[in-house]
Amino acid sequence: MEAPDTELDERFSDPDAQATSWADALEVLQAAQISWISTVRVDGRPHVTPLVAVWHDGALHFCTGPGEQKALNLARNPHVVLSTGCDRWDEGLDVMVEGEAERVTDRTTLGRLASAWATRWDGKSWLFEASDQGFRHPGGAGVAHVFAVRPTKVLAFGKGTFTHTRHRPVQDEVGAATHTATTTRPAPSRSRP
Repeated sequence: MEAPDTELDERFSDPDAQATSWADALEVLQAAQISWISTVRVDGRPHVTPLVAVWHDGALHFCTGPGEQKALNLARNPHVVLSTGCDRWDEGLDVMVEGEAERVTDRTTLGRLASAWATRWDGKSWLFEASDQGFRHPGGAGVAHVFAVRPTKVLAFGKGTFTHTRHRPVQDEVGAATHTATTTRPAPSRSRP
């Protein structure tokens, strides 16, 4: 997402507060060691779990095993919120990314994403190889489906000086967000988690 529309919500911000810049929000997304994903179960109950997310090519990416609860939820409802930030009340910046999770299936893109994951933490914990189904650990063990979330809205909540900033992708002439992806939406599942 390049140069989104940015708006400070003065109702939830300190007087004289300034909107959080997209650069500051993006820095939090890129530096985060852990994020939390919120999905919706088939029966409508929320499901929240921590994971490692990687910002790459204008989207926040994550991976999950095909049998994990979040994968089962996404098969029925692709709407998600990914959040990260600081667990302090009086300082820091929390960032939430709203959008639809779309499965990444292009092997070249998966290779670039595997390289991006390898830069997380110590460079040893998140090693993946691209496969026809997503990621595999070196040596071929297991499979993880990879998803991209192209933001429909990013909220940034500044603390200390309290701010509530909304970033939205710029819309093109027909109302579509101006970003491209090599992704597919997961097919609906008939199974119940």
